[in-house]
Amino acid sequence: MNATARAQTQQAFARALLDPTQPCPTGLRAWNGSDPSRRFAVYRNNVVTSLVDALAESFPVVRELVGSGFFAAMARVYATRHPPTDPVLARYGGDFPEFIEQFEPAQRVPYLTDVARLERLRVLAFHAADAPALSAAQIGRHLSAPQGLGASMPSLHPSVAVLASAYAVVSLWGAHQGAGGLSRVDAMHPECALVLRQDDEVLVIGIAPETAAFVRQLQGGATLAEAVSAAAAFGGGFDLSGSLALLIRHGAIVAWHAAWRPEP
Repeated sequence: MNATARAQTQQAFARALLDPTQPCPTGLRAWNGSDPSRRFAVYRNNVVTSLVDALAESFPVVRELVGSGFFAAMARVYATRHPPTDPVLARYGGDFPEFIEQFEPAQRVPYLTDVARLERLRVLAFHAADAPALSAAQIGRHLSAPQGLGASMPSLHPSVAVLASAYAVVSLWGAHQGAGGLSRVDAMHPECALVLRQDDEVLVIGIAPETAAFVRQLQGGATLAEAVSAAAAFGGGFDLSGSLALLIRHGAIVAWHAAWRPEP
């Protein structure tokens, strides 16, 4: 079999594996001479089930919000349309939030997509690279000197991410972690989430919209002055000291680039 024929055979096998309407691929043989289509059906079900289980592991709050039966049915549709492209199942489901957004039966839960986005950010934060944080003393030396402070560029930990939502994603997620009852959450209240990994724990922290804008600017390589300007544009009374204290407290600042360097 040449390379082209081998590729076509593999593609046909993959299509049949995820599509129950496809017949058993030709050329399969069972070791005991039994019907290979029955064994293939079992294999197909096991593969799809493993993908559904991987999604349930990565999106547990989404699953709880819609129920295990609805989630399994939705995840099966996703799995048949979006086979894995990475051998690590923990990273499977990168575009699952976007799928949910277009999945018509899920439209009755308008905040479901953003909750899925939050859970995806948690997965990415957990697997993000390690980077040692600057100490409060190191950062304090930069902040205590006015020379070039506005032109300095703090760098954030690779796990840091921000989600600004029209829904109460932080409260919804927190309610499923035991932080208050779900019945007391106003799901239609906008919230912003800061996601980061501190030590081995991934944190979800509610932040103000102006703080979210500040963090996003720093993520994009903005100077401190540019980030402050973007945050101030929200008109909510941006608290620079509080925002920096939050990042320092959780080890989120890993470098501080400035033309002027303080004395050691």
